[in-house]
Amino acid sequence: MDILSLISDMLYQGWQDIFRTVFVGVLGYAALITMLRISGKRTLAKLNAFDLVVTVAIGSVLATILLSEDVALAEGIAALFTLIGLQWALARASMASDTLARVVRSEPRLLMHKGEILHQALHDERILKNELMTVIRSAAPADPDKVTAVILETDGSFSVIGHGADGEPVNFARAGLNVAQTGR
Repeated sequence: MDILSLISDMLYQGWQDIFRTVFVGVLGYAALITMLRISGKRTLAKLNAFDLVVTVAIGSVLATILLSEDVALAEGIAALFTLIGLQWALARASMASDTLARVVRSEPRLLMHKGEILHQALHDERILKNELMTVIRSAAPADPDKVTAVILETDGSFSVIGHGADGEPVNFARAGLNVAQTGR
């Protein structure tokens, strides 16, 4: 096989493959949109690690449906239905059971409080002090002295809370964070 044939095969293998990709892509996308509309907005909300896993897996399944001739459209739609159904069932069951909710969802974690770095929390969450400082620098009150709290959220993102506009302390309980659980 010469180099031109090799390049030609990499760029174009025939209209049949292109037609399959477009046809299966349109049907797979329509099926995914339909399932997402039925299951609700919560399906793609990245509120915790399990949600992120489902979102990434859905994207992977859709890509596989589009590009792999070894996966039939019906199999791909069944895989999407399974992922979305499991995520929906787990979210519903978590609403009904506090025990399951605690197992499935992590709690937000206070990493810095009133300018003091909570080193045990950093250690437990495997976050370096330099990484914490990067989070603070990228937030609105970039000065650590103006930060009331840094919280590692349940989805892995960070919230940086500055002092209140009037200098009043932040009410963590009203914000949904139990400071007592953080060891403070």
